[in-house]
Amino acid sequence: MTSFTKSKSQGERALLLVNIGQLLTLRATSGKAGPRRGADLKELGIIEDGAVLCVGGKVVSVGKTKDALRDPWLRKNRKKVIEIDCAGQVVLPGFVDSHTHPVFVNPRLVDFEKRIAGSSYEEIAAAGGGIRSSVEGVRGAGKSVLAEKVLGALHEMAEQGTTTVEAKSGYGLTVESELKSLEAIRDAASRWPGTVVPTLLGAHVVPKEFEGRSQKYVETVCLEMIPRAAKSGLARFVDVFCDRGAFSVEDTEKVFGAARRNGLGVRAHVCQLTECGVSSLLEFEPASLDHMDHVSRSDISLLAERETVATLVPGANYFLGVGKYPPARDLIDAGVPVALATDYNPGSSPTSSMPFVLSLACTQMRMSPAEAIGAATINGSWALRIQERKGSIEPGKDADLAVFETNDYREIPYWFASNRCAFAVLNGKLVASGGSGELG
Repeated sequence: MTSFTKSKSQGERALLLVNIGQLLTLRATSGKAGPRRGADLKELGIIEDGAVLCVGGKVVSVGKTKDALRDPWLRKNRKKVIEIDCAGQVVLPGFVDSHTHPVFVNPRLVDFEKRIAGSSYEEIAAAGGGIRSSVEGVRGAGKSVLAEKVLGALHEMAEQGTTTVEAKSGYGLTVESELKSLEAIRDAASRWPGTVVPTLLGAHVVPKEFEGRSQKYVETVCLEMIPRAAKSGLARFVDVFCDRGAFSVEDTEKVFGAARRNGLGVRAHVCQLTECGVSSLLEFEPASLDHMDHVSRSDISLLAERETVATLVPGANYFLGVGKYPPARDLIDAGVPVALATDYNPGSSPTSSMPFVLSLACTQMRMSPAEAIGAATINGSWALRIQERKGSIEPGKDADLAVFETNDYREIPYWFASNRCAFAVLNGKLVASGGSGELG
């Protein structure tokens, strides 16, 4: 699997968190395979007065503080361990933000004002705004400039408890600019202690120079972009924006086929603006289908039978002011595995805050706080197919933790638009909230 992880864990000091008020392990007790569904999504595996020991960037033990302090190895090596008292705090797995677009240069402020004045998403795009308005900046920017933009976003995310990020290209829309964007993601990831999963989104929209020749552009994506990204090891997944004004289901099938031939996983933006049937796309076993605002009842039934995760991004609905949110309750109650992500991007969801997304999920989509946390951690890891390493606090998994200055986990979505994250642990590295500096 291609994922970019900064691995300098060998030789690092061990880390022990003790006296944790609420330790949310997200351990499964049901024994069911696959992503969390239905009632299992609320299973947080809470330990009160908990402790977590991390060594070499991995979790090695999880349990009660009194039991941890009796451990013979810890008693012998305690002076060599970084020990942090987490009394009155909540510790949970670091958030897995499984849908972001961090490779851009400037915010889209003209679009913002037009939307306030009443223009729709599609009207703005038709007037030259939208996704295409970010293309010129990315095409003209050097790789180092783009990498710094991505790195800045990654630091912001870590400060709010995010430890794993899926990062898409998609604002270059030429072979060279898409590869440059992926190289910028790799560069930034090498300088960030967390984990980045790169995705090629060459099929974001049809670029202006291919207007009226969309099939030729799809051909370029399939025959040039995807093979070169795969050969260079720059992408783990291929994504497609499948909706009105972007690419059709048939186009998406072609791109998925090319991705599969080149050994890459697939995911897609679907049903954001209009309903589009996903049955044929499910034959390609996509890791996730994202947005899902207008998913049909029949497609919900199909998704309930699969391990494809429905990734919901309510930040986009909030910022676009559409007044309608993805049908989280229908999906969860039907047994569809649901994840949450920021959709961080300059046009429709300029937020790096997973806690804010959790708040939207609770207040606007009627997800419980427990469901929201499950969707933002363990199911996010399933959406990226890295569940063996991420998404829960268990021995053998990566040491990715988020520590919040709250007495109860329900406060994380309750205190909206504020950052209660005290610090995060990314692959064993301590990172302070409110600054990008590593603490240990």
